[in-house]
Amino acid sequence: MNLILLKALLEAAAPSGSEERAAAVFLEEARTFADRTYTDHFGNVYAEIGPSEGRPRVLEAHIDEIGVMVSHVDQEGNVYFHEIGGMDKAIYVGARVRLLAPGGDLIGVVGRKPIHLMSGEEKVAGIKLEELSLDLALEPDEVKKRVPNGTVGVLEAPVLFVGQRVVSRALDNRIGVYAVLEALRQLKNRGCTERIVLVGSVQEEVGHYGAKMAAYGLDPLEALVVDVTFETSQSGVDVKRLGESPFGSGVNLCVMPILHSGLRKKLERTATAHNLPFTMTSGSSVRKSFSNADDFTLSRRGVPTALLSIPCRSMHSPGEQVDLRDVEVCIRLMVEYVLESAGAGITTILDELKPHSAG
Repeated sequence: MNLILLKALLEAAAPSGSEERAAAVFLEEARTFADRTYTDHFGNVYAEIGPSEGRPRVLEAHIDEIGVMVSHVDQEGNVYFHEIGGMDKAIYVGARVRLLAPGGDLIGVVGRKPIHLMSGEEKVAGIKLEELSLDLALEPDEVKKRVPNGTVGVLEAPVLFVGQRVVSRALDNRIGVYAVLEALRQLKNRGCTERIVLVGSVQEEVGHYGAKMAAYGLDPLEALVVDVTFETSQSGVDVKRLGESPFGSGVNLCVMPILHSGLRKKLERTATAHNLPFTMTSGSSVRKSFSNADDFTLSRRGVPTALLSIPCRSMHSPGEQVDLRDVEVCIRLMVEYVLESAGAGITTILDELKPHSAG
């Protein structure tokens, strides 16, 4: 594992719509091995190997993360904010926030009325976002001058490597970005001759907007989308609804009607042939995956798309956690599948009507 790269990706504050810092890490690393790197007008970043023409196979992961956006600064210097993406409101209270202010980053603390001053009803009621404000420990005039409305931020948290685990904010989805970067590097090193395009897409957390544009522009043969899924050994997670994808179970292959069953079955065979552990679950819905995989699937005439997910505990919090062994499995499955699929063309559902060798 390249822990230096992973740490750099995780430390890059890049909420949806302001992904420049994560994009810079992506491009700096990709330029060390890719044949071509570039960006588009919306902020998606790309790295390619192989020929520059022809419909590519795509590896995709979103580079943005959840965060906050300043909505108002009052006369006392209290900073109010909207959410970028969604998070349990209880997590905010007492949390440190890094604001990406125009004149330089600022650190503040999210505060709420002290419990001693709350009524009985307030104590049992759920936390409302409008009750929270950010305290920067600066004079009110200084806050108003340095923090214009629209300033964005992320919850501040250290990156911790503990045994085979990593704990950090933004593992959703920088761990996916790390996986596709490493997969493309290995494909290059192993002499892949096909056109492979890696996409680091923007604004997944607020509407999958970057993926929609990238999918339309590239018109790929097929797409492997990497994101996180729920780690199901965590207390309170209902495995009867979600299925099981605990730490150490490898990569999760999502099963649902919108995702291409022929491509998923090819990935299953590759994983089995290489003794790579995997699980299969349908997530929280069978209608759609709520990931960029849906957008690739529905682009243009339709793109055969698979969703490869890495189990993640405490998703959408500053203490997300993944097992690095699961990440390695995800990387290897992508690499082996792409190498085995060279020259095979587009995958169709009807391919599964043909007999397949057991060996």
